[in-house]
Amino acid sequence: MDVPRGVFNDYSSFGNVTTLAEAFNNFNQLPQLSFVEKLWGTYYYYINNDLFATGLLIFINHEINYFGRCIPWMVIDNIPFFRKWKIQETKVPSNREQWECMKSVLTSHFLVEVFPIWFFHPLCAKLGIAFSVPFPAWTTIAKHLAIFFILEDAWHYWLHRGLHYGVFYKYIHKQHHRYAAPFGLAAEYAHPIEVMLLGFGTVGIPIVYCLITGNLHLFTINLWVALRLFQAIDAHSGYEFPWSLHHFLPFWAGADHHDEHHHHFIGSYASSFRWWDFFLNTEAGPIAKKKRESRMKTRAEMHQKKVQ
Repeated sequence: MDVPRGVFNDYSSFGNVTTLAEAFNNFNQLPQLSFVEKLWGTYYYYINNDLFATGLLIFINHEINYFGRCIPWMVIDNIPFFRKWKIQETKVPSNREQWECMKSVLTSHFLVEVFPIWFFHPLCAKLGIAFSVPFPAWTTIAKHLAIFFILEDAWHYWLHRGLHYGVFYKYIHKQHHRYAAPFGLAAEYAHPIEVMLLGFGTVGIPIVYCLITGNLHLFTINLWVALRLFQAIDAHSGYEFPWSLHHFLPFWAGADHHDEHHHHFIGSYASSFRWWDFFLNTEAGPIAKKKRESRMKTRAEMHQKKVQ
């Protein structure tokens, strides 16, 4: 096979390959690479078509993580034992609702999201998004993931809040609010325009970041997409467990935060974190209302003491 370029800087010790196993053996002789890096290099080396390899990788990553995370929630929805943790316990999605939602999501995946995914590699080459091995240090990857979470959350808050106004809600965002009690599969149940607008926060922010810094790896983007899907589906799950993440990270949004948004159709606009809604007084639900009133009362009392 022709020698591929880009995924590694020195193929001089590699033998000719005809199978995936032989391709892996070439990378397995490189002790400086981790097991994941060897698999990554093997994948690109064997396919020998960077455009196709990147498109296929991102698409499979998205589908596996999306449905791999949704299916367990579909199973849980059909097990009465878990109802005690259902936030809106009387509103369990029917199998028909799940199926209708799945058809819409699959249509979106194959007719809206697939085209930019399949042509992502030329953009990587243009912007300098690396796909070679070895990967960046884990500290660098962690820093990039933290930046993307923070920036996406800000983008999501303001755009989501804007989609609740007038014609934007009526003609675009209303579709996502079909289900007042959300469930995992509904995370990407949305109008195509909304999919593209909010999707920019997931894909566009890393692109802009690389455009500014010139420092980003495709592995980090794939990991970021997987984590963002985990967050989105978890937020739409409709379940509040004692081990839910926000009990350990109080600033994490989670299902209890987003469920209130669907229940009341307004407020709690952020995706991953609570701070935008907290500081701008847009938290949804009666509990949040009581907390706001308590904070206002406390501030009023403090102001009165200063005046006296």
